[in-house]
Amino acid sequence: MPKILAPSPFKIGCLLVVISLALYFSFGGRKPELLMDLDNRLTDAMFHLRGPQEVTGQVVIVDIDNKSLSRHGQWPWPRNVVARLIDELAARQPAAILLDIVFAEADRTSPLTLIPKLLPYTAAEQTRLDLLRLQEMAQFNHDLLLGDALSRAPTVLGYAFSMNAGHSGQRDERPFPTLNLAVDPSDAAFTAINLITAKSAILNTPDIAMAESEGFFNMFPDNSGTVRRVPLFMLHQGLPYPSLAMEGFRIGRRESGAVIHLAQQRHHGRHDILGVAVGPTFIPTDERGQLSINYRGPFASFTYISAADILAGDCNLDLQNRYIIIGTSAEGLYDLRATPYASIIPGAEIQANVLDNMLAADPMIYDNYSEIGLTYTMLLVGGLLLVTILAYSTPLAGGIGGLCIILTAFATSYAFFLHNRIVGITYPLTVIILIFLSVTLFNFFFAGREKRYLNDAFKRYVAPSVVQEVTRNPDALSLKGETRELTVFFSDIRSFTSISEKLSPEELSHLMNEYLTAMSNLIMESGGTVDKFIGDAIMAIWGAPLAVDHQELRAVRTALNSLDRLKELQERWNKEGLPRIEIGVGINTGTMRVGNFGSENRFDYTVIGDNVNLASRLEGLNKAYGTSILISERTKEAVAEEVACRYIDMVRVKGRAQPVRIFEPLSPEMVERFAPQQERYAEAMAAYQEGRFITVQGILSDLNKEQPQQLYQVYLERADFFSRNPPAADWDGVFSFTSK
Repeated sequence: MPKILAPSPFKIGCLLVVISLALYFSFGGRKPELLMDLDNRLTDAMFHLRGPQEVTGQVVIVDIDNKSLSRHGQWPWPRNVVARLIDELAARQPAAILLDIVFAEADRTSPLTLIPKLLPYTAAEQTRLDLLRLQEMAQFNHDLLLGDALSRAPTVLGYAFSMNAGHSGQRDERPFPTLNLAVDPSDAAFTAINLITAKSAILNTPDIAMAESEGFFNMFPDNSGTVRRVPLFMLHQGLPYPSLAMEGFRIGRRESGAVIHLAQQRHHGRHDILGVAVGPTFIPTDERGQLSINYRGPFASFTYISAADILAGDCNLDLQNRYIIIGTSAEGLYDLRATPYASIIPGAEIQANVLDNMLAADPMIYDNYSEIGLTYTMLLVGGLLLVTILAYSTPLAGGIGGLCIILTAFATSYAFFLHNRIVGITYPLTVIILIFLSVTLFNFFFAGREKRYLNDAFKRYVAPSVVQEVTRNPDALSLKGETRELTVFFSDIRSFTSISEKLSPEELSHLMNEYLTAMSNLIMESGGTVDKFIGDAIMAIWGAPLAVDHQELRAVRTALNSLDRLKELQERWNKEGLPRIEIGVGINTGTMRVGNFGSENRFDYTVIGDNVNLASRLEGLNKAYGTSILISERTKEAVAEEVACRYIDMVRVKGRAQPVRIFEPLSPEMVERFAPQQERYAEAMAAYQEGRFITVQGILSDLNKEQPQQLYQVYLERADFFSRNPPAADWDGVFSFTSK
């Protein structure tokens, strides 16, 4: 073949490395969303690989669950019920109570709301005065009852910010958190902090807003809908406001304020954020003040207590100095989110994760500097190393090299992850894969033409699966083969000679092609290999050249499916005037030799050995018993839990000294048909083995009258013979066949 002039694969690879470095430098540390999404997916995989982590045990979720709703009515509950819940919790002396709920409207169930409606219908002056006095009593205003309960406990009320300027929230009102907030450096203005900005707020009604403090519970999922970060502060009307978890942590620690630490450099005129300090605890955040959640695990990683149990006094858990989050897991209340561990999880549990991260001082940190260093190292060292291997070695060596580089990068990133630092590696991984594909394609198109020619020529003579095996392992192209545990399958058409005599060559060709195609498709769909066609017979193997799981079950199910498929073909052939055909199948599992066997110049990929011969003999024995499928005991043991099998006989086939027990696998229809006779049939088989032939005749005569079968007739003839000619004393119940 003529040589083909081509660009150097090494130069092409080096050019790709340079382009990728320049492109990464142009990002300026801010990756496109697609790469960020891929990094997030990889981080999710690391969460699963690491597995659930221990919680601090200081955070408890009081759940307004389905049990609570069924006992106390649909949400929203009357506020006096919520007030009682707060009082019950406050009596247990928790560190803080956080309400992941907003009470944006007045309670319509308060008795107070009925008084203005009654006044127009009250004529007596004294009654009117009594009603007006009742209107001033707090116990008739459920909102005041709840506000009073909140004021007596270390509580933090939740509220929601709206990012939409046109939202119906109370834009002219502001939340009232009680913290003293400072920034470092102190000369930075609040409006110059790179915080997420809210347009309006959905607040609690004034009668309820009596808690020690307030905090927003907004969460911002990424493009995949997963909550990975939550803001600790947001900017509204020029002022930073703390989150629910932030305020709960501060109040539980009995700290009066917090400090937002800022970076010196600015982006678009605003200071990036380094983290937040609450007393001696520093909480690292991203540049926008968001905490990256170190999720503890899947749903219910924290202790859940039903609100119904608290109200009923059925909770014995010690809640002293613990942080309590009141939220809901009920599906109809729509406070469900997605995390790396679960697609649906209550928002209260995400708040619990954030609070637990602050208590343990172990949130995740997006380590941009380590990511930049790892990226440049992978591109320069890993990229150039891969290019060199691909350009001057084989694609296999290049694939192994690329895989080693990828695994090294993943292991390095995972090592950072185990220390609560997230380092993205999808960009260098993408470049490594691109380099591998590009250089490999160049080698394929410009240097692999001769190899493709030989490969295509080889495929004309052997099966494609064998070509793939030989391509992966050239040493396999030998005559010696290897010893493996395989399952071999033989099928044959009954009385094929007489059938072929009745058909023209065209009709016979049509019949055989359609039959062999249908049977071959079933074999290959189940992962088997069609070894060869021997006239009307088919030989197939499972487990070679490629190993498959449950090879015995695949073979037996293929045999049963073959009978079903044959019935479909017979219906069509009957309409075409073609004869009806029946098949026999034999299956055996065992150790056999597999490989290329033949002469030095012409050989075939097949299996040989005693276990192969046994499968062939089993196929032939179907004629003796009137069965369609026979399998060996070794195969039956592997499929017994999935496929019902009927014991047929213990035989010694021609050319084999060792006897073997043989079985017939049954389709569900056959199981149902034979079920009434199964117990008596088993009794007859036991009697036969024990030499009680009169008993055998009695049982099988009755069974044969109910369902005539060739199998019963076979045993009746044997029992009749042995009853007149008793076998030797050492008779073992084995029947020896002297012909195939």
